[in-house]
Amino acid sequence: MIVESIKSEYQRYKSLAEMAIAQVKDGDLHKVLGEDGNSIAVIMNHPSGNLKSRFANFLTEDGEKPWRNRDEEFEEKPEDRTILLKKWAESWRILFNEINSLQDSDLSKVARIRGKELTVSDALQRSLAHASYHVGRIVLMARIHVGRDWKSLSIPRGKSQEYNLYPTKEWQ
Repeated sequence: MIVESIKSEYQRYKSLAEMAIAQVKDGDLHKVLGEDGNSIAVIMNHPSGNLKSRFANFLTEDGEKPWRNRDEEFEEKPEDRTILLKKWAESWRILFNEINSLQDSDLSKVARIRGKELTVSDALQRSLAHASYHVGRIVLMARIHVGRDWKSLSIPRGKSQEYNLYPTKEWQ
């Protein structure tokens, strides 16, 4: 039941990022806001690399794989939306494949990240917090790029009372 709850939260954050990214024009995916910032494309590449590394062979190998080049994830590359979304989907597929194999009884087992031993529970919570942090950044940047045409990903401004009348209604 706990693993299912964690999986549900990962799915929710993945969906939020994808709904935000879908609203952004292709050219804006590589725009950097502010000095020394990252574009949405770069922010997509980082959690993609992180999830792939952490969850490939989650219980049997260290989560920081020798093939991962974390610094490269922060380099701007001329990747189009299709490539970015393909890498994004692949990393989430790896994550969900591993989570689907876990049971609540596995939460006290050990996972390793950079040589540090963590319980599976701690590793999942750490990863979920990391993913949600970057999804929040993606959503904020997308909202700035889209401007007035932004479609709310939750209860739209001024619609709370209407939502409360039908709290199971989905806005999307």
